Amino acid sequence: MSDHLKPIVEALIFASPEPITPKMLYKLLDGEPKEDVDAALAALRADYERPGGLQIVEVAGGLQIVTRPELHDWVRKIFHERTSSKLSVQALETLAVIAYKQPVTAAEIAEIRGVTSSGGVLSTLVERHLIKTVGRKPVVGRPFMYATTREFLDRFGLNDLSDLPKVEELSDALGFELPGILAEPTATTTPLPFDEEHPREEPAAETREPAPDETVH
Repeated sequence: MSDHLKPIVEALIFASPEPITPKMLYKLLDGEPKEDVDAALAALRADYERPGGLQIVEVAGGLQIVTRPELHDWVRKIFHERTSSKLSVQALETLAVIAYKQPVTAAEIAEIRGVTSSGGVLSTLVERHLIKTVGRKPVVGRPFMYATTREFLDRFGLNDLSDLPKVEELSDALGFELPGILAEPTATTTPLPFDEEHPREEPAAETREPAPDETVH
């Protein structure tokens, strides 16, 4: 029977600081049969499909208990004063360019945005673990290439990159127009791997110098 496991699974999903995968649940509940854990999880998900303030969603390959979208305006009031965690318009635009065009270099990002440099914002996004370097482009100078992270998916409630909204929809949600080139198809059509098999290289010095148009709060 899996009835005794349902509240345990619920507590683990709720308490986990990041989306929890079935594999993680199996490990935490290693004394329980996997089929019982699966049954408890299925029963729990059925419970959360009923009307209420919370729901279970798949985010970044795992499960998370979150508030329902229709209640977000109410929940945002709690975080209204947390302005320090907000990203500037420049940072959001840069993040959008990376999300839709990854892997992409700093120079390519600046060209798409129509600015001379995005170095300061890139440093901030790396520090906040929303983007990371994923190698160097095989061209003269071998510039770093940037891509989004699992933290990016987690923060924006996406299961994988295929869940990204249309550029027009994102522009409406952000309240400003994104570069039209982002709507054009790119060579990258599948999510990049999140596991880092190779040590991350530090970005070159120029990517850490703030540009004149970049102000991140």
